[in-house]
Amino acid sequence: MTIKEAILKSLEEIGGLTNYNDITNHIILKNYIDFRDSKTPSSTVSAQLGDFIRIGDSRVKRIKKSGSYLYYLTKNEQSVEIEILSGDNKVVPDKIENKVKTKAFQERDLHKLLSSYLKNTEIYSKTIFHEQSNGNDNNQIWTHPDLVGIKFLNLRSKASQNFIKAINKVDTFKLSSYEIKKEINTDSELKKAFFQAVSNSSWANYGYLVVFEYSDSLTEEMARLNESFGIGIIKLESNPYQSRVLFTARYHDLDFKTIDKLCKINSEFEKFIEQAEKLLTAEERYYKSTEKELDEFCDKYFINDSEIYEYCLDRRIPIEKPKEE
Repeated sequence: MTIKEAILKSLEEIGGLTNYNDITNHIILKNYIDFRDSKTPSSTVSAQLGDFIRIGDSRVKRIKKSGSYLYYLTKNEQSVEIEILSGDNKVVPDKIENKVKTKAFQERDLHKLLSSYLKNTEIYSKTIFHEQSNGNDNNQIWTHPDLVGIKFLNLRSKASQNFIKAINKVDTFKLSSYEIKKEINTDSELKKAFFQAVSNSSWANYGYLVVFEYSDSLTEEMARLNESFGIGIIKLESNPYQSRVLFTARYHDLDFKTIDKLCKINSEFEKFIEQAEKLLTAEERYYKSTEKELDEFCDKYFINDSEIYEYCLDRRIPIEKPKEE
């Protein structure tokens, strides 16, 4: 186990806000890492926690309190009762230098990277294979998203859950659509990909274009298209937890006629909707088993950084080797 994996496991087990000293003590108590050769194990843990934040690893967040930092897992944000200030969520994209492109990997090799990134934000996702749909429509790639995702609103009390369901079930979840591209280098490629995402996401609450590599000269046009049409853009990284939303998607009401059409022509999409509905309507005693059933149906995701590295290495997706401690 690497120090990085030990920190993530400790944060998972601690559950709430904690500092680097408590994380260090937890690692030692559980014997996750042998610190015998380290004179200052707490400094090692502190440095690694800082590295999570510095490289933008979306699994870990921190807040400053009384002059020191407290850390927590992003997926535990609600349970630790942290209120994230709302505001302009747009991130100015880092300029991406043009580099030698690796053509060996396939676009669908990126799906597991995206599903891992989405799972970390509590979104269940499923790949939709347009070639498995009924009929011989050559334009089906303009109807189907590459992935669909659903996020459930996690309310703490059963009373509040029942209350919001009684008002409107739609408010208990959000559906998203994702169009993935391996690379976008020109203005024409951007527009084609963007409007494919527009077409494929007309039914969803949120639509996203996901890109692994793009030319930094396209940033301004990305911003214009996002502002005009509301499709969000995600920069996918080979370490999925360093992926980031460059431009946020605009909310739209669900188009149930298009959802019905997709259910009729694609059995995987229909089953995804069925599984989501089962979880929304499950009795409390069946909730955990129904949630597990949905999780098993959805796309697989990575368990640790070593697994990510081996996956990318096998498919020739450019990635840096994780540091061993």
